[in-house]
Amino acid sequence: MKSTTKKSSWKYWLKEFCLALVIIAVASYAMDFYHSSSAPKGKAPEIQTIDINGNHIDVNALSKQGDPVIVYFWATWCGACKWVSPVIDWFANDHQVVTIALSSGDNARIQSYLDAKQYQFSVINDVQHPVSNEWGIRVTPTIAIVKDGEIKYLTSGITTPWGLWLRTRFS
Repeated sequence: MKSTTKKSSWKYWLKEFCLALVIIAVASYAMDFYHSSSAPKGKAPEIQTIDINGNHIDVNALSKQGDPVIVYFWATWCGACKWVSPVIDWFANDHQVVTIALSSGDNARIQSYLDAKQYQFSVINDVQHPVSNEWGIRVTPTIAIVKDGEIKYLTSGITTPWGLWLRTRFS
């Protein structure tokens, strides 16, 4: 009698786990849909500017050089970014990554933050918000995948390394 109770208990928790995964997936998709409604689709708005280290960056030109470009909108004060930024930093080792800091202070403050967290990715400081306004970004963190000058994927919120890798591969 105990073995059937264990089997039913195991099946019950497996069903509950699967249901939770479905609910999380649906909620995540709904949040992406809601947050991306004001964001551009199709051709990526131009990002041609200088990062905080003085390097010239042209996202659309980079996106036409093979691999897609990961465009990451974040902020030093963003709670969810503390989970996503390490993923982005890890991807910056092998992928083209451009990050845009929103409402995060001056370049020295951002550099101090990067140094404290030991992040190596380059940063565009969007002080007057021209980039985020043109892109319609209102939520951090937001990640866009740009390939051949086109936005292939746009998501807001926390993502995993596996999720980001899949987005870059199938974009």
